[in-house]
Amino acid sequence: MKYHKLGNTGVAVSAIGLGCMGMNHGYGVPDNAESIATLHRALDLGINFWDTADAYAAGKNEELIAKVLVPNRRKVFIATKFGFTNITLTANGMQSTLDCSPAHMRRAVDASLRRLGIDEIDLYYAHRLDPNVPLEELIGAMGELVKAGKVRYLGLSEASAASIRRAHAIHPIAALQSEYSLLTRGVEAEILPTIRELGIALVPFSPLSRGLITNDGFDVGAIPDSDFRKTVPRYQGAHLQNNLSLADAFREFAADRGYTTAQLALAWVLAQGDDITPIPGTKKRKYLEENARAVDITLSPADLEAMEQILSRYPNIGPRYNEAQNKLANR
Repeated sequence: MKYHKLGNTGVAVSAIGLGCMGMNHGYGVPDNAESIATLHRALDLGINFWDTADAYAAGKNEELIAKVLVPNRRKVFIATKFGFTNITLTANGMQSTLDCSPAHMRRAVDASLRRLGIDEIDLYYAHRLDPNVPLEELIGAMGELVKAGKVRYLGLSEASAASIRRAHAIHPIAALQSEYSLLTRGVEAEILPTIRELGIALVPFSPLSRGLITNDGFDVGAIPDSDFRKTVPRYQGAHLQNNLSLADAFREFAADRGYTTAQLALAWVLAQGDDITPIPGTKKRKYLEENARAVDITLSPADLEAMEQILSRYPNIGPRYNEAQNKLANR
């Protein structure tokens, strides 16, 4: 495994992290035994940057991770988030309540510490910016958690460039977690230049486009109703047909070079800079091992240009979220 510093923290984290959400939340059917085996395998591979949130499976995701985290505390840089409550999946998408008030945050951090079985969280994110909570109030309260020794570093998720700059002026922000992948490039125009100016790391979630770009012969009808992707526009109608053709083209491109499509997609994200640490999610060891090998791939300028040309042939990718979910992003 390769390592680099996470933003302005000085902490060395694995170039590829591990998103733990899908182990028992949002995607398919949980398999706790395989998930725990995957966490142990992550340690074997040197993947030391793990990501969760209190909202995932109503806290059970943190409890699952704790089974491996607690006896290996010094080997893991653990990130979790607060803000979302009462998450349910409906036909109209993921529904939830957002509460980033200082009062809720103080309860949430104590609950996360208890579920994780640790004394200090390495990186604590506000899962989204709450329009009902002034940014100065939110960041000030989060900074108090650092002073209290409950949290080492602060992060934001899906924040706008302007909000990041304001927040960083109140208390140092170590990382921004936002979606970034071959199919999702919204951070490139303003957000990525801003965080680079401020020395803040980018932690892309869904760097494999929620599995869309990596599926071979994907059958959307086989997705269970409990799977979040069932409500994502990119998995529907003409967008889905476009994206399956796009995935086929990338699969052929990757195979010609001896890679899997997942490895190609991760190598693309890694090629965008050493200040970017993707956190592909998986609950299976075989995919974890496949993803980890992407750190050894070097894409040439010609490769990168060819990938852009493939993307240009299939432009009807579709929105990454439905309208309601989009309103919570990039505030």
